[in-house]
Amino acid sequence: MTVFRAAVLQMRSGLEPQANAEALEGLVREAVAGGASYLQSPEMTGMVHRDRAELIKRLRSEDDDLLVATAERLAREHSVYLHLGSTAIAAGDGKVANRALLFAPDGSRVATYDKIHMFDVDLDNGESWRESRTYRPGTRAALADLSFPHGVARLGFAICYDMRFPQLFCQEALAGAEILTAPAAFTRQTGEAHWHVLLRARAIENGAYMVAAAQGGRHDDGRETFGHSLIVDPWGRVIAEIDGAEPGIAIATIDTAEVAAARAKIPNLRNARDFVVGDATAPIRGTGSSEAAE
Repeated sequence: MTVFRAAVLQMRSGLEPQANAEALEGLVREAVAGGASYLQSPEMTGMVHRDRAELIKRLRSEDDDLLVATAERLAREHSVYLHLGSTAIAAGDGKVANRALLFAPDGSRVATYDKIHMFDVDLDNGESWRESRTYRPGTRAALADLSFPHGVARLGFAICYDMRFPQLFCQEALAGAEILTAPAAFTRQTGEAHWHVLLRARAIENGAYMVAAAQGGRHDDGRETFGHSLIVDPWGRVIAEIDGAEPGIAIATIDTAEVAAARAKIPNLRNARDFVVGDATAPIRGTGSSEAAE
C-alpha cells in the first residue's frame, strides 16, 4: 500500500514561455503548501500557440527549454515529483514533439512521453484541428515508478486526445500502472460533452486512479479550453476537481490499496478473452489473461 497526496495544476498558458513558467511556479508553491508530493501540470504548459510558424520559431530543444529547466528546478527545490503534463519541444525535423516529462524529488528526469494520437478533427461551428501538420506522433507508451518512504506507485502516461483510445490505458494497467494520467488542453466544446465521462470510464475500466490537469479559459491565441482538472478514484468517483476554467489547484489522497480493491471486485483485466468478429478466422487478442476466467 502506498499513500501520497497528488495535485492537479490548472493553467491558462499563453504565448510567452516566461509568463507561463512564472504561473507554473506559483501553482507549484501552492500545491506543495497543501501537502502534495506528486504534482501535474496540463498539456502545453510552456506555450499555447496555434500559429505553426510562430510556434516553431519560438521552440527550443529539450535541454534548452525554459519550462523543462523550470520544472526540474522546482522538483528539486521542493523535493516533489513534478509531472510537466506536456510542453512543445523542437523535434529537429521541422516538426514538434508534444512531450510530457516527469522529474523526481532530486530533479532528475525520470521519464518522457510523446503524445501518440494526433487531434485531427472537424467539430461543429467550424472548429477544426490538424495536430499532425505540426506535431510528430510518439510511438511508445511510458511508465514510471514513484518512490515514497512507504512504498512505490506505478504511473502510466497519456496526453489529452489519447484518452479516447482505451487500449493505451489498458496496456499500461496490465503493465502495472496504478495511476493513469491525461493532462490536457481539451476544447470547451468537446469538454462539455465528454471530459468527465471519458476520464471516469478510463479509471473504471482499469481499476486505476486517473489524474488529469487541464488548461482552462480563453487563451491569447483565441482558443477556449474546458478546465475542470480532475482526480478520479479506481471506482470512478471524482475525488478532486477544479469546478470551472480558472487557474488553480486541486489535491486528493492517492492510496494504491484502493486500486487492488477495485481490481479484486471487478477483475476485467484478467477476465478478457480472445474473440473473432463476424466470419473472420484470425482471433482478436484480448487484453488480459483468458486463463484467469476459466
